[in-house]
Amino acid sequence: MLVECYDEDGAEVYEMIIKQIIQDVQVSRAIDDMKVFVDPREPVFIIVVKFKKAASPITIDDFTEYKYDKNENKIYIKVKDETYLPELLKKLWETEGREKIQQPSRFEVTINGPKSEIKGIVIHDPKDDLKKKIYDAIFRIIPEGFKVIRHNSKEDIIAMVCSDEIIKDEWIKKEEKMIKDLT
Repeated sequence: MLVECYDEDGAEVYEMIIKQIIQDVQVSRAIDDMKVFVDPREPVFIIVVKFKKAASPITIDDFTEYKYDKNENKIYIKVKDETYLPELLKKLWETEGREKIQQPSRFEVTINGPKSEIKGIVIHDPKDDLKKKIYDAIFRIIPEGFKVIRHNSKEDIIAMVCSDEIIKDEWIKKEEKMIKDLT
């Protein structure tokens, strides 16, 4: 991690604050690298975070068995691991409509008159959870009052230019260079 600031003591203090926040939000192991540029005289705050790859997404095929009954026009789902059952139900409610989904028992779900294919649908994506935690950390790190934010997110990079004024082109160029340095 690198905190760049005209004031070396200020940079050191900010680095300690960032480390504490990252620990509090429990993403320290997930962050591969980070660069921060802060200049309160401008005022500008730029943060670029490169995070590690998360675990693979969990699909319906990973924890259920299912079959389609053509005569009844129903899909019968047998849940083998109920860890992701709430997320499965939520996903099915979103795609099929709540009225079509029944849950006769803890380990059974049926879809009446399915309108879409369920094979391979992603039920839980750890990358989304990781990104939410990193965003939480970033918004705790950004100086209070810096409400003008330019967001730039690509694959395993989250970057933001923040200020309490209009974002200047030179700050965007600085952010782009910081992103390039981390990739």
